[in-house]
Amino acid sequence: MRTGILTVTLVAAFVLGGCGRPADTNASQQLDATLLHDAVQQLTRVIVYDIFSPPQASRVYAYSSIAAYEALRQGDTLYRTLAGQLHGLDSVPAPKSGEEISRPLAGVHALMTVGRTLTFSQARMDTLSRALDERFRKGGMSAPVFERSIAYGDMVASHILAWAAKDRFKQSRGLPKYSVTREPGRWIPTPPAYMDAVEPNWGTLRPFVLDSASQFRPEPPIPLDTARTSPFFRQVQEVHDVKRDLTDEQRNIAAFWDCNPYVMHVQGHTMFATKKITPGGHWMGIVGIAARKSGADIVQSSEVYARTAVALADGFLSVWEEKYFSSVVRPETMINRLLDEKWEPLLQTPPFPEYTSGHSVISTAAAMVLTEAFGDGFAFADSTEREYGLPVRSFTSFTQAAEEAAISRLYGGIHYRRAIEQGQIQGRKVGELMLQRISTRAMHSRPTT
Repeated sequence: MRTGILTVTLVAAFVLGGCGRPADTNASQQLDATLLHDAVQQLTRVIVYDIFSPPQASRVYAYSSIAAYEALRQGDTLYRTLAGQLHGLDSVPAPKSGEEISRPLAGVHALMTVGRTLTFSQARMDTLSRALDERFRKGGMSAPVFERSIAYGDMVASHILAWAAKDRFKQSRGLPKYSVTREPGRWIPTPPAYMDAVEPNWGTLRPFVLDSASQFRPEPPIPLDTARTSPFFRQVQEVHDVKRDLTDEQRNIAAFWDCNPYVMHVQGHTMFATKKITPGGHWMGIVGIAARKSGADIVQSSEVYARTAVALADGFLSVWEEKYFSSVVRPETMINRLLDEKWEPLLQTPPFPEYTSGHSVISTAAAMVLTEAFGDGFAFADSTEREYGLPVRSFTSFTQAAEEAAISRLYGGIHYRRAIEQGQIQGRKVGELMLQRISTRAMHSRPTT
């Protein structure tokens, strides 16, 4: 990371005067990023409530986090705009000269406003946003500053939403659905719900940093060959055997990184869903944990949220484009066909093709961004899944967490080893490009870790 994204001391507070200089306010209060972290957590809860797909959730996180960052960085010469660095993003309007605003309020409000527009439960988002706004008001902010800050947050949100509207998401809604065929080795829906393929056209969306969704196409998957001595059969056999020999710790790892918003349960003639966090939501939660532990202020925190969210979004574009390019059948289908017709994976198979592993791609990319931000060997306790009934897991680094997330897919019985290994390579390339092309610091230097 740049010399200490977390070691730079900011003298600036976060209420701007007309000349762009910070007003004399309580620095400890203004540097508190709690409300930003709370806003991201509330957005995650709405995404879970709305049962967003992993790629759709990543899009919401990216645009919302960028809006927060662009509002919060105003008037601070340490931070650079993302305009001109992300595809299609033009300069974000600055606050009016001579008018005092609260950047924390503007940034949090911009995040929630973009999140409201891009999610389904807008009434729920309105309630959450008003509650966060009121927490600022109760801090003793004057009515004129409060109103100008809300107005500026709305202005930034409108700018980001106009940019988002041109990313071809709406056009992708009208493209053909995935065609299920009997072609050997091609993905088909899996039990228990046999859901349609999720987001088969996601790769057509505009990337944030990637040149195209296919820029980092991995090596081809192992070709279908059902001979018992073939590499394909051996990878099917491995998934089958791994489940048989799982340790308690491996089961815990698989459950912790499940992050499947589509888990369905069947009771008699009734089918219902369990709502869970998405993989991207899990990593956004890790951002908050790391930022709190490090004592990152609100602008630093928004910077890492935005950079991580962009890596996640482009990671999902990359992996989703490959999934529907190769359209590889899931282990469950092949094990039922070749080895044991009653076999079930430890985790429920998600409704999209197998190759490559989404967790492997996005976790590797996110871990690279977070390692740059907080340093290699940054230990943390991941409590992201606690509200979904899972215990805290501790990691010695972001890389260790990403590696565990990747291998969890083999333990869960939903990915072949090659999809995991190639996914990690793919994610590393996405992360490297992100770090090469995006600079959010005016004075950029490497960390001393």
